[in-house]
Parts: sequence; C-alpha cells; structure tokens
Amino acid sequence: MNTAVLAQSLYARPTRELGTERGIEYKAFSKVTARLASWDENKDSYASLAEALCENQLLWTVLGADVAGNGNTLPAQLRAQLFYLAEFTNHQTRKIMGGEAKPEVLVEINTAIMRGLRDCAIEAAS
Repeated sequence: MNTAVLAQSLYARPTRELGTERGIEYKAFSKVTARLASWDENKDSYASLAEALCENQLLWTVLGADVAGNGNTLPAQLRAQLFYLAEFTNHQTRKIMGGEAKPEVLVEINTAIMRGLRDCAIEAAS
C-alpha cells in the first residue's frame, strides 16, 4: 500500500465516535461514580477521596450551570430538580470533606442520574 492510499484510508474514517451528549454525560458520571464507590476508608487515602469529590463537584457545577442557562431545552421542572441536586451535592461534599458524612449518598444520586441518562438513550434509539 502506498502512502497516498494509506493517508486516504486513515483520514477517510474517524478513529472514534464522540457519542451523543447523553452518552458523554453518562461516561463522565460513570467515571467519577466508580471512583467514589470504590473508595475504602480503611485502604485508600483521604487525598484520593478528596480528588474524587472535587471531580464530582466539578461535574455537578457544570451541570448546574447548564440547567440554569437560558438555552437549556429540558423541561423547567427537571431543570429545577437537577439544579437542586447540584446544590445538594455541593453541600454534601462539604459534609464528607469535614468527616460528617460518607460518599454513598453521592454514589446513589449519580447512579440515579446515570439510570435516567441510559433510559433516555434507549428511548431515543427506539
């Protein structure tokens, strides 16, 4: 195969799909939720928990800003509920960082969001 044919074959097809917006959101939640769920206070450092919490908080801050924006097309009630969850997540993160709570509630919330994202993706594909 000469270089021209090789170059054409490489540039003619994308190397990977970016996925849908919901798919990208699902992957982001999946990654941080796995980190939070796998943290073991008897084995893992507090720094690893703090890092996972900060990543989760960043994800929720971005989501909260998105649902608060005028361009968001989700129904108003769902936007309000997601914004409330973003605020709750920030509050709960502070409690966990202060040793007053465990990360399990954040794992439960994120898992519920992931379930909703997955269900929406299944409905859209049908």
